[in-house]
Amino acid sequence: MSDTTQKGQDFEQVLDQSDAKVAEFVVIHRTPVERVQHILHDNPTLVPVIVLVLSLAAFGVVAGGRFFSAFNLSLILQQVSIIGMLAAAQSLIIITAGIDLSVAAIMVLMSVIMGNLAVNLGVPAPIAIVIGLIGGAAAGLMNGFLITRVKLPPFITTLGTWSIFFAVNLWLSGAQSIRSQDIDANAPLLKFFGTAFNIGGARITMGVILMILIFVVLWYMLNKTAWGHHVYAVGDDKESADLAGIRSDRTLVSVYMLAGLVCAIAGWASIGRVGSISPQSFYEGNLQSITAVVIGGISLFGGRGSIMGALFGALIVGVFQSGLRLAGVDVLWQVFAIGWLIIIAVAIDQWIRRVSA
Repeated sequence: MSDTTQKGQDFEQVLDQSDAKVAEFVVIHRTPVERVQHILHDNPTLVPVIVLVLSLAAFGVVAGGRFFSAFNLSLILQQVSIIGMLAAAQSLIIITAGIDLSVAAIMVLMSVIMGNLAVNLGVPAPIAIVIGLIGGAAAGLMNGFLITRVKLPPFITTLGTWSIFFAVNLWLSGAQSIRSQDIDANAPLLKFFGTAFNIGGARITMGVILMILIFVVLWYMLNKTAWGHHVYAVGDDKESADLAGIRSDRTLVSVYMLAGLVCAIAGWASIGRVGSISPQSFYEGNLQSITAVVIGGISLFGGRGSIMGALFGALIVGVFQSGLRLAGVDVLWQVFAIGWLIIIAVAIDQWIRRVSA
């Protein structure tokens, strides 16, 4: 055997040994806890799904057969339908690493505008509704402009616009509600989403159908379109998104406009849910929407989470409230339990974000 051949074989042997060492180096041995951490990191919606299933099972035992009645389960859906829509709008914002404290104010303001136009001013209901929807998008545009052009923090911006929208709301309505009888007489279309039908003992409203439809459409937009990928990219790292050629400011403005439109749709649906139009209704809607998003596993730091998690988060809150109520627990302790849910959800999110590569 020649020296050249021998050297070649020796070199190949060294390469094989190096490859083996590299392969040995990249093998990562994870503990069972770390494996769970990675699974939850890759599937952020899994946590709220597990919590929802465990909650249903627990309250089914604690509250008895009444909890699993078709009527009670459908009642839970009705109760979370409006907050669920607000949570869908809030999810869009939080995925971009922002927050919107004005979602409920936009919703109530647009319901007041629709009601005043259709009931008090005699504008045809379809036109009043369209004006309200455009107004919701315009309110979102205002938030987006202040955040992207004036460079104000989302928290401060939406805290300010919350006060502005609420004040305009009281001014337009004169702090007076529009009664159900007046809506029925002048613009019954405003109460369309309160229409209900029965299925095997369950009472399903059109508002519930609308809520589910909104989540499905937004899930498709976020997961199956280039726009949705841009939204996640901006939320994960805005500077990197800019370097990648994504027009992040334009994306953020579109997100806030879409969120405002969803809030306006929720405003229309809220008229059917409540039956009247009150300028001071859903006063805690902002906090409740954030609660649903956080419990749903969407990271407050942006860029991670599925919008469907917000739906599960809203359902978890509804299940807890219904189950505790049927179990005879005081309202005070219901709020106490929801508070702990929020803290635990944020703690789990922090733990999942620390996942090692």
